[in-house]
Amino acid sequence: MKRILIIGATSAIATACARAWASQGASFFLVARHPDRLTQTAADLSARGAGASHTHALDVTQIDAHPAMLAACIDALGTIDIVLIAHGTLPDQTACERDAALAVKEFSLNATATIALLTLLANQLEQQRGGTLAVITSVAGDRGRPSNYLYGSAKAAVSTFCEGLRARLFKAGAHLIDIRPGFVATPMTQGLPLPAPLVAQPDVVAKRILSGIERRRDVLYAPGFWTWIMLIIRSIPGAIFKRLSL
Repeated sequence: MKRILIIGATSAIATACARAWASQGASFFLVARHPDRLTQTAADLSARGAGASHTHALDVTQIDAHPAMLAACIDALGTIDIVLIAHGTLPDQTACERDAALAVKEFSLNATATIALLTLLANQLEQQRGGTLAVITSVAGDRGRPSNYLYGSAKAAVSTFCEGLRARLFKAGAHLIDIRPGFVATPMTQGLPLPAPLVAQPDVVAKRILSGIERRRDVLYAPGFWTWIMLIIRSIPGAIFKRLSL
């Protein structure tokens, strides 16, 4: 029976992953900002076959509260087999360009808070001598595009941090997987003018995430076709790239 900590547990992708794990009888420690939504998620997972589903309300930007969250998780689960970090926002790029304080706030939520959690949780898995850290970043982190470079830079920071941390954890018998979704039909992307053929459903992405975790992948694009899309985008020369509207 897997013991799973999910941070950002009420997000669409995290919920889809949790439902798949629940069908396998996993036990959960669910973390998110809103207690009422956490309670609903826990009840849903229990109905789908989960073992115990514990909940903990947390604003991830409150870094001083992270250790208490982890302590409560260890008290509830005993040990951690999988951590899924799935919190985040999709900032308004134009608003961030006009307001430096907003830009820093959004970067802190998407990068600084995640790096703080990774640091704390890596120490736990290192101490356990095992377990998997799964972190949802984004294809946006592969290259700075004018339409969302605040968001992309935050995800790029996390991905670079993860690359070094993965090498450290490998020596302790633990693993880190950097999950880079493309466009996904979630509340965060609702109303955006996205190309319909490239938009995936959360359960499709979740299925790939679970497979990637089991196969101990290092970097996972979801769906898989984003591997090739981003390969092309990364290969565009800078002199051409800066002229594109992406």
